[in-house]
Amino acid sequence: MKILNNKKFDRLPDAILFDTDNTLYDYTPAHEAAMEAVSRKTIDTLSISKTDFETTFTDARNQIKDLLGNTASSHNRLLYFQRMLEIMGLGSQVLLALDFEQTYWRTFLNKAVLFDDVKEVLDDIRLLSIPIAIVTDLTAQIQFRKIVYFGLDHYFDFIVTSEEAGFDKPNEAPFKIALNKMKPKGTNIWMIGDNPLNDIMGAKNSINANTIQKIHKGTDLGIDDASPDAYFTNYNELKVLLSSLNK
Repeated sequence: MKILNNKKFDRLPDAILFDTDNTLYDYTPAHEAAMEAVSRKTIDTLSISKTDFETTFTDARNQIKDLLGNTASSHNRLLYFQRMLEIMGLGSQVLLALDFEQTYWRTFLNKAVLFDDVKEVLDDIRLLSIPIAIVTDLTAQIQFRKIVYFGLDHYFDFIVTSEEAGFDKPNEAPFKIALNKMKPKGTNIWMIGDNPLNDIMGAKNSINANTIQKIHKGTDLGIDDASPDAYFTNYNELKVLLSSLNK
């Protein structure tokens, strides 16, 4: 654990917020495996090339994101696959779109693996009676499924998705809704996430949180306004920090 602002960590927090994707587990390997599974199914079903699939899917995803902006629905794989089929000139093809979406998430969850020591840290937080919540982008259904799949549903007091809040992070709404649910006894709030802009800067600007960035391969340390107050690579480092403050 590298602490960049010592005065932020002189006592235990009154509440802790966690991001999910790329914070509790490594998103990239699961996503890549899921996209490969959908790619194979699409190529076999529609007799198209891999290049055609990749180009059309990218176009579809970009169109949905441009249309929906900074909202949970902009991440919806079902909408991506529906638009992909439409771009191909096949219409919405409801059954195919649903099949592709289910293939994506089934493969994704089968390949997703929690980072080491996540559950141990969450156990320690619960034993310290610190309120704990998830603040995450994407739709409620899939984020709930992830939490249940990982066996984390009994660790968190609350979860706030961008679908519930109406906006993705770094908008202030998800953070403020989480605190309103948690009703912490003090103002010493920790936000733990991987994204410098969405998690770190968003939590600082929205709720004046003390921010801790999860660093791993492909994650850049935040700088300037997105600079965290501390960062770590292994959850055991967070476990040690909590232990050192519990005196």
